Amino acid sequence: MSKNPNTLGAYLRARRELVTPQQAGIPEVGVRRVPGLRREEVAMLAGISADYYLRLERGRDRNPSVQVLESIARVLQLDDDHLAYLLSLVVEAPRQHRHRARTASVPAGALKLLGSLAQPAFIEDRYFDVLASNALARALSPRLAVGGNQLRDMFLDPAEQALYPGWADYTECFVANLRQAVGTDIDDPRFIDLVGELSLGSPLFRQLWARHEVRGQRGGLIRLDHPQVGEVTLNRERLEIGGSEGLMLVVFHPDAGSGDADKLALLASAGLPTSGRATHTPAEAD
Repeated sequence: MSKNPNTLGAYLRARRELVTPQQAGIPEVGVRRVPGLRREEVAMLAGISADYYLRLERGRDRNPSVQVLESIARVLQLDDDHLAYLLSLVVEAPRQHRHRARTASVPAGALKLLGSLAQPAFIEDRYFDVLASNALARALSPRLAVGGNQLRDMFLDPAEQALYPGWADYTECFVANLRQAVGTDIDDPRFIDLVGELSLGSPLFRQLWARHEVRGQRGGLIRLDHPQVGEVTLNRERLEIGGSEGLMLVVFHPDAGSGDADKLALLASAGLPTSGRATHTPAEAD
């Protein structure tokens, strides 16, 4: 990967191609070789010169003002998450290159909490690597075991896709959250390896990654088709773990008194086989 990637230009170009002239409120004139708005149209709507906008996309000017970026964001119809990401690409302070550990360390208190939960739960990092999980999470999906990666499973593993009938609907949110979580830290070897593997193995991932969507994951519903208990709909919560570097506790829980709660209780009591991998990584026992 280039030492000085033109991340700002790539982001502007990707988002420009997602906005149609009709959405921008201008007539569609002439034959268009690429989707979305032309560069000169973005410049006109943002109130800047076409030459200056061209310099931004081509990486010749990497220090536009906040006002200019906000004007461009308005034209590209960026929401707050996308605008924050856009501004992060041109911060004046030099980015610190940190050597991250291959596997993050999960705080001991978080592991105790995980072990006490009666609902399926696991701990993930910003790459969706599973760092710890309880038995019921692994009963839901054997791939929710230490060493698993949810992005890899969702895009590349037919068994995981069969477990989530609407798996393709979840992927956009996963990809958008990965881009937000990594931000400008794109020289991280773990990030490079993961995106490279998924880009080679999944046309859908390549398509979604090229859109440059940025979004934080929030709570929501998930629907599973479990081979033992059938269809189950659960609430999915992601809770930030204090004192950690981007670790999240993910909990799946049913509505109280629902049929889904009964199915989850059946799964818990059945003692269904789970993965033989450890509940947490060895480094976390210190």
